[in-house]
Amino acid sequence: MATVFPLIRKRMMNFDIISAIEFDKSGDHLATGDRGGRVVLFERTDNKDDGVSRRDAEQMDYTVRHPEFRYKTEFQSHEPEFDYLKSLEIEEKINKIRWCQPANGALFLLSTNDKTIKYWKVQEKKIKKISEMNIDPSKTPGQPSSSSPPPVVANGVHADPAHDYLSKFSFPPGGLPSLRLPVVTSLETSLVARCRRVYAHAHDYHINSISNSSDGETFISADDLRVNLWNLEISNQSFNIVDVKPTNMEDLTEVITSAEFHPIHCNMLAYSSSKGSIRLIDMRQSALCDSHTKLFEEPEAPGSRSFFTEIIASISDIKFSKDGRYILSRDYMTLKLWDINMDSGPVASYQVHEHLRPKLCDLYENDSIFDKFECCLSGDGLRVATGSYSNLFRVFGASQGSTEAATLEASKNPMRRQIQTPARPSRTISSMTRMVRRGSESPGAEANGNGYDFTNKLLHMAWHPTENSIACAAANSLYMYYA
Repeated sequence: MATVFPLIRKRMMNFDIISAIEFDKSGDHLATGDRGGRVVLFERTDNKDDGVSRRDAEQMDYTVRHPEFRYKTEFQSHEPEFDYLKSLEIEEKINKIRWCQPANGALFLLSTNDKTIKYWKVQEKKIKKISEMNIDPSKTPGQPSSSSPPPVVANGVHADPAHDYLSKFSFPPGGLPSLRLPVVTSLETSLVARCRRVYAHAHDYHINSISNSSDGETFISADDLRVNLWNLEISNQSFNIVDVKPTNMEDLTEVITSAEFHPIHCNMLAYSSSKGSIRLIDMRQSALCDSHTKLFEEPEAPGSRSFFTEIIASISDIKFSKDGRYILSRDYMTLKLWDINMDSGPVASYQVHEHLRPKLCDLYENDSIFDKFECCLSGDGLRVATGSYSNLFRVFGASQGSTEAATLEASKNPMRRQIQTPARPSRTISSMTRMVRRGSESPGAEANGNGYDFTNKLLHMAWHPTENSIACAAANSLYMYYA
């Protein structure tokens, strides 16, 4: 049975809407960013021992342990800005979050809005307080009765004999019990987020992607026309490695939509375009990687071209599999899986919005056709997932010959519908029972898209790196599904 965790549930405001989700490599931390420029961190709690004996822990190994995350901390990553040279308002919305390698018990992550990337360090710090005062005032001899200071004569001696206790004062044997030294104690810890680097003024267009290199030292950032390479420790200099800007902007035919480093080889990266192609480049070939190593694109079917062909072919997101063998891409209509060793075509294609094809005119009128849905792969590479409308998301089996497909609803109390499906092993993603199962092949109001709510869209999601758990954002709420 699946449980939905409404981790964020506030009064609905535009700046509360979640705009980025990311697990760290261990899966013990989850970060979200919102339109208000805030980053919220969650910490996993179910994998801690909490004083459990070894015998009890061995017995628990035979039971299913469901992931549990709790709120850890939050901080304001970006503020709204204004570019006076271009008369352009820069939103504080977080576009992407990427975790970096932790060190010395501290967490590190990158966050970006349209123009500026920031490198954050989140660490626990002990709050130190003085637990005891220096002198106990109740036992101090010769307390003055008046608040006004007594008259003072030369050499610092008081004229009033009652205040001349310094000359009469002597330490008793064994010391003075009323005299105390200050004692500093650490009573509690507090999480502090500190911005270590700011990477700015390197992009003329809106940043759509950031990605860490496997070397742990560099990362890339991409906008519509350029991909830049950065060193984490150097914020005032970056190297332009991809530039698709033509000499004459009227000759511009495509833009960069997403970019991702290879998870293993730090010299390889891939970027997608608005024409539906993916280019794999090797930085060892040249400093400016205008020429690609491989090009992945699906040829257009003859006679199928229309006004919407290029719009729906635009790739909104790409992800490498954990082993770097496959690339998952999402365009408006489909989810495609590519083998980097085979550039003739995708090894698998999954229909997500094919039933919306008759409504493309309406989707163009309300700008829904330009929505950018993200995609994700499971850690074992056996399943892929992406979002849709009405807060639904689809999960497909990616193994060869798999017919597994499920549609789930991101809701605290989702509706249920039983649809006849082939028998499958009990520990698959289809064992998520608290969900809506609506296949594209199933009849009903959804077959032509009439039953969909296009104002509620599930754009952002992330798969746990080692388990069958998916975190997805529906407006200002974050949900967790597990199998």
